[in-house]
Formats: sequence, C-alpha cells, structure tokens
Amino acid sequence: MKNILLILGLFSLTAAQAQIDTSALKFSFSGYAEPYYGYDFANPADGNRPGFVYSHNRHNEFNVNLAYLKGTVSARHMRGNLALMAGTYANANLAGEPATLRNVYEANAGIGGVQRGGGELWLDLGIFASHIGFESAVGKDNWTLTRSILAENSPYYESGAKLSYTTANQKWLFSGLLLNGWQRIQREANDLPLSAGGQIQYKPGSRITLNSSTFFGAVRPGNETRNRLFHNLYGIFQFTDRFGLTLGLDTGWEKNQRGNEAGSFWYSPVAIARWTLDNGWALAARAEYYSDEDGVIIGSAFQTTGFSLNIDRQIHRNALIRLEGKVLNSEGDIFLDRAGNPTATNVVLTTALAVWF
Repeated sequence: MKNILLILGLFSLTAAQAQIDTSALKFSFSGYAEPYYGYDFANPADGNRPGFVYSHNRHNEFNVNLAYLKGTVSARHMRGNLALMAGTYANANLAGEPATLRNVYEANAGIGGVQRGGGELWLDLGIFASHIGFESAVGKDNWTLTRSILAENSPYYESGAKLSYTTANQKWLFSGLLLNGWQRIQREANDLPLSAGGQIQYKPGSRITLNSSTFFGAVRPGNETRNRLFHNLYGIFQFTDRFGLTLGLDTGWEKNQRGNEAGSFWYSPVAIARWTLDNGWALAARAEYYSDEDGVIIGSAFQTTGFSLNIDRQIHRNALIRLEGKVLNSEGDIFLDRAGNPTATNVVLTTALAVWF
C-alpha cells in the first residue's frame, strides 16, 4: 500500500501542470542492428563464452548481438517509447524473464515537461535503460566493442517508476526510482519489496560528465533473501577533440536478512582511453579489474584483470566497423583451454558492424 501511495503522489506531482495538446504530437521511428563474429581461443564446445559474458557471447559464429526497431511519441507534457529487439544479447540477458517480455528492449511512458524556472520534471513508468553505468547494450554508443566486466554484471535494463529533474542550465540531473528489482522486468518473487535507486549527474561543461548512481533492494539467489546495496561512480573527460578518458568504479555489498554474517563485498575499477584519428578512425584501450571473492555476482570466486584494444572505422555517418582483441587473466584457473583443462587466461577476438537510422 505504501508503494501505491508513493507512486500516486509522484503522479499527482508531475500531472498537476501536464495538460497535453494532442495536436502537437510528434512521432519518430528508428532502428539499430549489430551483427558480429567472435572467436574465443579456448574454443568452447557449446559455442558459449564464459557465463559472466552476456553481450557478443557466441564463439566462432556469425550472429546479431542486438537489433531493434523503436517508435517514439512526444508532446509538450508527455512522451513514450516502444522498442522490440532480437539477438544473442536478448537471449542471454533476459533469459530469466517471461517469454512474452524477452524481446522488449524499451516500453515506457512519461508525463511532465518544463517547469517554472526552466527545469524539466518527468515521471516515467515502464521498462527503460538502467540508470547505472556508462555503457549500454547499444554498441555504437560505447567506446569499446565489447562491454566491460562491470557493465556485464550490473543492470542493463530496469522496470518501475522514475522521477527525474534536470536543471534549466542542463548541468544537473537528479533521479529517484522505484524498481521491480535488480535487472528485472517481472519481480523475482511476489513477497520481495520493491527496490529503490537514485542518480545524480553533473555536467560542468560539454567535455565532462560526472555520475553517481545507487541501488538498494532485496534479491533472492536460491532460497535465501539478501539485502543488496550497490554504487556506481564514473567520470567521462573529453580533454581534447581527439582524446578522452573514462574512469569508473562499481562497489557492492550484500547481506542476508538473518544478519548473522558480515556480508559480502565486491568491486570493479575500469579505465578506458579513446583516441580519435583522421578519416573516421578511432582507437580505444581498456584496463579493468573485477573482484568478487564470495561469488555474489559471478557465482564463484572471481578476481580477474582484463585488457583490450579496439579499432573503429566510421564508414558512414550511420555505419561503424569495429575490431577488438581482449585478454582476461584470473587469479585462479577459472577458464578452460582448448583441451578442456583449467587455465587462468582467456583470449577473444571480436569484430562487428553497427548500422542505424
């Protein structure tokens, strides 16, 4: 009941000034497709890359990571989005959702608009991209072809209610969220309470973005309910027209509701540097580390360092060819080599073509 009253309160707050002029409705249509080929030098027999990889996760196979068609509607005080998708990303990342929802990339509606003072206040309900992290499922929007380990193992998407406010000068964004859970469209269990999230983003200028995002809620791995607290911090610094640097840090803590354990902690720092060259060429290098000693997210003890090098060629304003080599090195023998023997190293080469309209 408290959740219902809170949502109704948010609705009343944003709807107070939302008188929609249906004659001013605007519609747009867009699409995206990212076919790829990946070769894992461990040559996995089942064709799947390690279980903590959800994007570009098929080995020695031409496939599509993500393809979607999206429609958008907007007016002065309302907006809505609907996008349906297909691809190996959807197969891997939404496997736990009901079959009818596994191909929904985005489905949301919002009311709000410009308030007195020039700021914008919106209430959005539905399925939308996660408020956590600087990487998304849409490859062209990321500096590297594949995702970082921290991005693969934090929410790509979420469903619920989001109240957001952007200041008139566009420098500050504040968001509060009520969510169905940790990367869930349908709640994991009916007796679990709704989760909460928050986001503060600051853009002092066009070349710097600073972001802090949080999540708090109950999760139920197996038969045990646990309380999870998670924080994502990142900064994007475009020092010159040609050189940029992204720094990120994820930290998480989880404790069961019985309270008789100290809890488990995991963290992951990442740094990505990108150089834009002449004639549509760009290079990106990534260094990352992921520590999950208790296997909270990965499922087993996991302490892994990763390095990757990426080369891009913008062949058209709506088309991008990419090639990436990546090496993962673990403190334990958690990978398999070509003979099926445990090893600490995993090497993969991936190429992709992204097109959009």
